[in-house]
Formats: sequence, structure tokens, C-alpha cells
Amino acid sequence: MGTRIFTVILMVALVFTVALLAGPLGSIHLPGNQQGYEPPQPINFSHRLHAGEMQIACLYCHSGAQSSRHAGIPAASVCMNCHRVVTAPIGVIRAEDAQAEKEKRPPQPIVSPEIKKLYDALALNNKLQPDPTHQPQPIQWTKVHSLPDFVYFDHRPHVTAGVDCQTCHGAVENMERVKQAGDLSMGWCVNCHRDANRTGIAGKAVKAPVDCSACHY
Repeated sequence: MGTRIFTVILMVALVFTVALLAGPLGSIHLPGNQQGYEPPQPINFSHRLHAGEMQIACLYCHSGAQSSRHAGIPAASVCMNCHRVVTAPIGVIRAEDAQAEKEKRPPQPIVSPEIKKLYDALALNNKLQPDPTHQPQPIQWTKVHSLPDFVYFDHRPHVTAGVDCQTCHGAVENMERVKQAGDLSMGWCVNCHRDANRTGIAGKAVKAPVDCSACHY
């Protein structure tokens, strides 16, 4: 009788312990797994706005993905293709235009604090001309997706095959600030290749490599 009671107590204690540890253990990552990594950036660039609401294609900014191993971060000059004209959210500009019309005066130029950081990095003055008293400085973006040095990854064959950017990077068009969606582990990549070989990509049959030498030279 005593042994049975002791066994029941142990079982209850075990269940209670597992319940307590379930939450913390679920957030533990294996070494090198940065899934969920969402670092702050020097400029609060919204992918939700640009890729989502405005539907700007990923390759417009990250053109390197189709021509080199690395997708890369767009040069500030690419940002200026739009932001030489777009200096603040449209709602703010329209509000100033309406207020200026009401007050019978010319509208004042509006520059949002985040876009001002872009102009400052390029050493531009209020007229968006180079300021000779300042030197352009690179924007210190924080890299989100990193692979170990012993792994070789090339964006080009993936883009050429028609792999959607979201397959690896998640629904970036819904992210205010980009975070790592997948764990980028070897098993994660291999399983994706196996699925692609079985079902194809964009309606086309593919032969994605699953041997070690494909990623580990």
C-alpha cells in the first residue's frame, strides 16, 4: 500500500515538473539557432509598409539575390529613388497641405525623423543637395539571417528556380521589423529540398541536391 502511494506521489510530481518546465524549455534554442531574432535597426524601416501595403517587389531592393550569392542590403541611393520625393507619410503631408490652404500660406516641407536619418547618412542638406560640410556615412544595418562559415548558400539557384522569398524568410510583407522566421538548420533545408523534389516549385519539376557536398565543400 505504501509503495503504491509513493508511486502515485512520484507520478504527480513528475507531471507537475514537466508542466512547469514546458514553457521555458519551449523557448530554448540549440546552439546557432537564431529563430525569432528581431534586432532593432538604425532606421525603423517597415517591410509591412513597403513590401506589404505598397507591394514593392523584394528584388527591387535586394537585387543581389538574383545575381550573386548574397541578397545584400540596398544602397541608400536605391532608397532615394523614392525618398527624394517621398519625405514623410502621405497622411502627414496631406494634413500640412490642408492646414496651409486653410491658413492661406505655402505648405511647409515635411521630413519624417526616420527619413531624415537617410538624408543625414547621405550628407544631404535641406534641399537634398550634398552638404560639403559633412561626409556621407554608411547606415549600420544589423544582419538578421546568418549561416555558419562551414555552410555554402547561394541565392541565385533558388531565385532562378522560382523559390518565393517567403519560403525561407517568412511573411516579410507582414513584418514591421524583419525577424528570422525559420531555424535555418540543416534538417530544415534538407526537408525543403526533399519536398521540392517531390512536389516541384511553381509547377516545375526540380532536382534540389540533398547530398552533403551541395552545402559543405
